[in-house]
Amino acid sequence: MTVVSSDTALPPPPPLPRRWTKARILGHVLMALWIVSGASLLFYLVTNINSPFVQKYWPDYVDGFLVTLQIVSVSLLIGALLSLPIAAARASRWKVLSAPAYAYVYFFRGTPLLAQTFLVYYGAGGFRTELEAIGLWTFFREAWYCVIFTFSLNTSAYQAEILRGAILNVPKGQWEGAAALGLSQPVTFFKVILPQALMVALRPYGNEIILMIKGSAIASIVTVFDLMGETRRAYSRTYDFQAYIWAAVIYLMMVETLRRVWDRLEMRLTRHLKR
Repeated sequence: MTVVSSDTALPPPPPLPRRWTKARILGHVLMALWIVSGASLLFYLVTNINSPFVQKYWPDYVDGFLVTLQIVSVSLLIGALLSLPIAAARASRWKVLSAPAYAYVYFFRGTPLLAQTFLVYYGAGGFRTELEAIGLWTFFREAWYCVIFTFSLNTSAYQAEILRGAILNVPKGQWEGAAALGLSQPVTFFKVILPQALMVALRPYGNEIILMIKGSAIASIVTVFDLMGETRRAYSRTYDFQAYIWAAVIYLMMVETLRRVWDRLEMRLTRHLKR
């Protein structure tokens, strides 16, 4: 009679084959439809790359693409500069600072960017006399400046919340350690706290840039000929639906390129944390 020791590990049983449930079958069907749709779209774009529409309007798409890049980059830069004092005010213990900053962030994060753009672009005309008196009408009568102004205020609210959350995520021991070394609070903030906070905020910042790229299409509604503005103009002249297909492809390429670059940047800047 053979006795099997309890210390002897039995081999694991072979995995049971997965059942073809309704959910699994539906998932495979949907995936097949996505693959067929993607292949069909790619085939359509390749076969139409030399079409008269592309040959005629491709330079306009390039101009609109450059305008979109300008809108997004300038708005994000101004928003980044504004976000630092707003985040500091939000984190302040003084209500005279934190209350207005909270109201600012609450308004721009709680209302649609489209409504904000209309409010500035169309609402400025109602105060033309007052704006002319202080020399600002030449600024607000141009759609380009209205878009930059609105987009900058909108993204500054989001960036301020991203930065504030990242700063609060830094352990309080960093402040205490810096104080023990005799560092002043401004030096501690800019040399110790802020660099660590920016590491935490890298991923949310990337998401905000992507949202700004997609949200920049709103500029076309107020007569700014960005990528979507040029797309709408091309469609109004030809009524060819491929105008919007090419616009979607360009937006997708912009977002995917940014995502890959941002991933590489994040891996580069946080490589010391993975050792």
